[in-house]
Amino acid sequence: MFKRAIVRQPSKNLVNGITSANLGIPDYNEAIAQHKQYINALLKCGLKVNILKTDEKFPDSIFVEDTALLTPKCAIIMKPGKKSRKGETEAIANLLQTYYSKIEEINSPGTIEGGDIMMVGNHYYIGLSERTNEEGANQLIKILINYGFTASNIKLKNMLHLKTGLAYLENNNLLTAGEFINNKTFSKFNRIVVTEEENYAANCIWINDTVIVPEGFLRVKSKIEQAGYKTISVDVSEFRKLDGGLSCLSLRF
Repeated sequence: MFKRAIVRQPSKNLVNGITSANLGIPDYNEAIAQHKQYINALLKCGLKVNILKTDEKFPDSIFVEDTALLTPKCAIIMKPGKKSRKGETEAIANLLQTYYSKIEEINSPGTIEGGDIMMVGNHYYIGLSERTNEEGANQLIKILINYGFTASNIKLKNMLHLKTGLAYLENNNLLTAGEFINNKTFSKFNRIVVTEEENYAANCIWINDTVIVPEGFLRVKSKIEQAGYKTISVDVSEFRKLDGGLSCLSLRF
């Protein structure tokens, strides 16, 4: 069960964020409105939400998930894979001292982003992607093992991040899309398959028996509800323009 979340308000500079989506430039005012809706969804799930102020130096800093991994035993500061994002971790690391007595860190030449890490119980799946290299993943595995966890690497072919195409919904249920649908690594799970036209909706977040889903993807929402979950829909279309999804917008612990 999660108790808290950390989010960061969108900056006006988000229009200069990294993207490959070709969906146009984000509308700042609409992004602010959608972010408020997102925070309200977290509150409805019973979380206390810590809202960080904007940081105009970092256009992508709204995507706080990439800056840290928060486990039940420690916090681990990530090492983002893009140079423009390197400084995003400082404010997060300072804040996490309030909540964690043990804070670890990934060091160069390792790179790793939280969007490439999926927690399933005491095991952590780590995606090797354009943003997360083998050195960063192996450093993380060593840290996790030291705290009694297990972890394994998965090489990505097409996805930006591991959680671009996967969402663990607890109870052995796994939302899967694209290259992960037939991946034998996940054969033990009850797989809820996302069709190609709704691939974006594979990035959902489970919070205390409720699943937050992106607005407008009715088939995915229906499948999740048929699996026994309550759902909340949130419009994150402006963040999709920056390759961002629901999980990217918060750190949950």
